[in-house]
Order: sequence, then C-alpha cells, then structure tokens
Amino acid sequence: MNITPMEKRIQIVNALVEGCSVRSTARMVGVEHKTVLRTLLRAGTICARLLDERIQRIQARFVEVDEIWTYVFKKEQRLEDGDDPAERGDQYVFVGIESDTKLVISHCIGKRDGRTALTLIDDLRSRITSRVQLTTDGFRAYLLAVETVFGADVDYAQLVKVYGSTRGEGEGPAWYGPAEVIETTPTVITGQPIPSRISTSYIERSNLTMRMMMRRFTRLTNAFSKKLENLRAQVALHFAHYNFVRIHQTLRCTPAMEAGITDHVWGMEELLGCN
Repeated sequence: MNITPMEKRIQIVNALVEGCSVRSTARMVGVEHKTVLRTLLRAGTICARLLDERIQRIQARFVEVDEIWTYVFKKEQRLEDGDDPAERGDQYVFVGIESDTKLVISHCIGKRDGRTALTLIDDLRSRITSRVQLTTDGFRAYLLAVETVFGADVDYAQLVKVYGSTRGEGEGPAWYGPAEVIETTPTVITGQPIPSRISTSYIERSNLTMRMMMRRFTRLTNAFSKKLENLRAQVALHFAHYNFVRIHQTLRCTPAMEAGITDHVWGMEELLGCN
C-alpha cells in the first residue's frame, strides 16, 4: 500500500496549523494535494475524538461564546437549486472559550440559526461542572438556547454592539472595511453576572487567531473549503493544536495545562496518537 511516511504526515499537519494552504503545503512537503487532504481528514478525525474525550468536567468560571463566518464551495447567495444548503453556502463556527484559562471548551459548525446555537450551548453545558458566568453577543438565538439548557443555573449577559458607518468610507469601496463599533451595551439576562467580566474580548481574539492560522478562513481570496468535511477536519485540528500543543503567549503554557487537563506541552506526535 502507498502509505505516507509519518515524518511527512507530521510536516503536513505542522504546515496546516500554521496557516498554509493545501496546495502550498503540498509544494513544500513534496506530495500531491490529495495526499494533504487525506492527511487532514485523518488528523481531523483523531483531533475531534481527542477533544470530545479530554475536554470533560471543566471547572470553568467565565465563558464567552461567539460565532465566526466562513463558507463552503460557494457563498450563500450563489446557491442553486441542485445545491444542498446544509453542505454548501455560508457556515458558522460557534465557539465557547473559558476566559481565564483560554481553553476552547466546545465548538460546532452549522448555519447561524437556533439549532446550531442550541447544539453549542448544550455541548458546552455537558463539559462543565460549575456554575458559570456566560457572555454572548446579541444574537437572539442564544436567549432560547441558554434558557433551554441552563435554565436559571447560570449568570448570563449579552454584550450588544451598536455599529456606525463603515470604516474607510470616502477612502475606497465601503464594503472593504468593517463597520465601526460606536457603543457596547451590556445587558443582564439572568442571574447576577459580574459587570466587569461581561466581555467577548477573548472569544473575538480567538476568532482572529482562527482567521490567521487557517488559510481557508482568509477573507477576500479564493482560499475556501470545497467540502464541509474538510472544514470540520481543519477546525478540529486547529482547536486540538491550540488547546494542547501551542503555548499561549499570555499564559506561558498551553490552555490545557492551565485548565489542569494535562501536565505537559504535547508534541505533534502525541496529538496525532503516534506515541
């Protein structure tokens, strides 16, 4: 059988988690791009199982939840009658992060709707053992999801942002720059959240890390996922690497170490189950 040597597989995965595209990785390692995709899918399956098994019984205090946009194969407005809207078009990665340890506790991928929000909140609740202070943005689907899953056993607040005119107006195309945030309004939904900890800063920084470290999330380019399974694999690989392998600049250790899940920095071999 034509099996990719472990050394090359490690090189491929290292390139993918550092933000290289599939084809640039193939050129650097000296393999076909299909080999890179097969390695990605295999690594993504291992990492998804790792996250599911190891991120359990987390003693979380402050959790932030947000979603980040991407798309698969084509953008939503270009879908045709023969396209499966569940597999193609706009996709959102919903993420829950613990703001003290910076640990990504849970994530899921789907449309920006109540079903995906409920899936994320339900999975998040199953992985924590303590009462938490939860902060989300103003997406209305979170209200029902949090009430359904947590009930009154949560200190929950939304941080609602008010946007002004698009940045860069008068200097170029208005669509090129994001709208400017002119005001943020913390709104207590249930419980007694600490006002100073009502924030989505850490999850938004995590979103930026995702855009920098995964090539398929780069805006305004032709770098995008052609299949949903590839997107799922890359996201699972990213979060497993982020939690267990990558040393956080602020913590000086990995989020998994800070959260007490492990006592050492994992190598790529251990992450992929090669030890």
